[in-house]
Amino acid sequence: MKPARLATAVVLTTTGGLLTALAAAPASAATSCTSPVYKRQFFANTTFSGTPKKTDCDSAVSENWGAKAPASGLPTNNFGVRWTVTRDFGSGGPFTFSVSAQDGVRVYLDGVRKVDVWRNVSTTVTKSLNLTVPQGRHTVRVDYVNWTGGANVKFAYTPRTSAAVDKVAPLTPAGLAVAYDGATGRAKLSWTKNKEMDLAGHRVYRRPADGSTWTRLVSTASTTYTDTTLPVTGAAYVYELRAYDTAGNESAGTAPRTVTTADRTAPATPVLRPTASEPEGLRVSWSEVAGAASYDVYRASSMSGTYTRIGSSDRTSYLDSTAVEGTSHYYRVTALDAAGNESAQSTGVVGTLRDVTPPSAVTGVTVTPTTYGFEVHWDANPTPDLESYTVRRGELWGDEGDEQVCSLYPGYSVPAGTTSYAYTTLPDGEESCFVVDALDDAGNSSFAWTGEAQIVTATELDMTPTVATPEGSPLTLTAEAAEGDEGNRLTWHGLDASDPDQAGGYRVHRWNPQTSAYELIAELPSGAAEYVDTGAPRGTASFYRVTAVSADGTESVPAADWTVTAP
Repeated sequence: MKPARLATAVVLTTTGGLLTALAAAPASAATSCTSPVYKRQFFANTTFSGTPKKTDCDSAVSENWGAKAPASGLPTNNFGVRWTVTRDFGSGGPFTFSVSAQDGVRVYLDGVRKVDVWRNVSTTVTKSLNLTVPQGRHTVRVDYVNWTGGANVKFAYTPRTSAAVDKVAPLTPAGLAVAYDGATGRAKLSWTKNKEMDLAGHRVYRRPADGSTWTRLVSTASTTYTDTTLPVTGAAYVYELRAYDTAGNESAGTAPRTVTTADRTAPATPVLRPTASEPEGLRVSWSEVAGAASYDVYRASSMSGTYTRIGSSDRTSYLDSTAVEGTSHYYRVTALDAAGNESAQSTGVVGTLRDVTPPSAVTGVTVTPTTYGFEVHWDANPTPDLESYTVRRGELWGDEGDEQVCSLYPGYSVPAGTTSYAYTTLPDGEESCFVVDALDDAGNSSFAWTGEAQIVTATELDMTPTVATPEGSPLTLTAEAAEGDEGNRLTWHGLDASDPDQAGGYRVHRWNPQTSAYELIAELPSGAAEYVDTGAPRGTASFYRVTAVSADGTESVPAADWTVTAP
């Protein structure tokens, strides 16, 4: 800004720590300035004594007068300029004060000198200071003097918004008000914007008045929000507002505000499950609906046909004993509350009384141990209406040599056209048993109906590292298998930023079964908390270690974990 050409002062507003210029009153008439604009005073001396030669408003401390006088009536050398502003810093927190000047500059916070670069120099000198500003209103003053030669000065105060540095939560928002419109069923919230310089926005939370769990509705930079999701059931709901900054810190919540909704809403629409064929008829079932006192069942001869009510139930199923075997019947269900409000009809489902013949048993099952677990193969099942296979693994109960029982875990569904499955599990030398079951499109299970199946046993490969991991690591490591081409993802925690063991960074090791050693695959800087191993081979078990490295190079006790990927 060139003082001799200044026509207007500039008022700054802050949005997320960024400065935006807005037009203000003419500088020539300004004797006081609206925060966060500086009041600027020009002195014809370097002691800031006497009456200023000129006073105006300045949007920022950023001047380069060169060898010229800074204002009319001032000398080209031996002059002083003072900038002063008092503003609300909100919750305060970590800031950086940055200066560059030729010649001298001093920066004060509430009268206490924080930056002192006070000498006659021939080149521009820069300096930065990180400090913590307490919450509330504070006065910043910048004193600049030029003794001889060129004159330039810059100063800025900016919040440090790194999550690793800024641990100061914003102040609790003020002025929260909630207005409920019974005609629309909407609640409008309004509040006063926080004064944080690093404010990212506000978050609106809601919970039932008789509940304790808050649900976040929105994160917004606005100062209003209209909740259009309130159920119109006569229930009471409580709102709370919190502020959050760019480092992710969140304030405490405001005092709660409660609204009571109108009661005009019917129950939710039931969600139907597939029909079940029973000896007595077709069983129609659905999910339970909160607030429902009963359910009406409707039937039609086609999905888009006319649905006629055929019965009612106070449970979540209904047996249609009039269904005709071999005929497709289409059903919809509605929920009714105690006041008689009826929901919309559900999405239709179709059902047909069917036979109860299960698929034939699966044959030709083979199980091959692999570096990722097991490869399971079987013969294609000839059942015409085959829908899918279920691959189930279990453990053998009983002593070897005696009659043993295969206790099965829940299985994995495989499409009918598939005759193999890559079963991933940690290969650590355990013996397992396997069953492959067949299901038809009516849900009949060969194994469930007959209780018989081909049971195959196999012993896992032992991929466990031969080098044991010691206990006592300060870290906790979690390894997650790759889902595509992105690689295995490692995350760890256990050391905060001030811990000396974190000063040097982290080292990631992966077990190499060929060399029987954990080999270094990555060295990461201090503060790292994850690593994606794109070089991990697919179709195997991967074992990892992570150590923290202190500043002198000493490694911590490693944390270990493993993960398995299919081919």
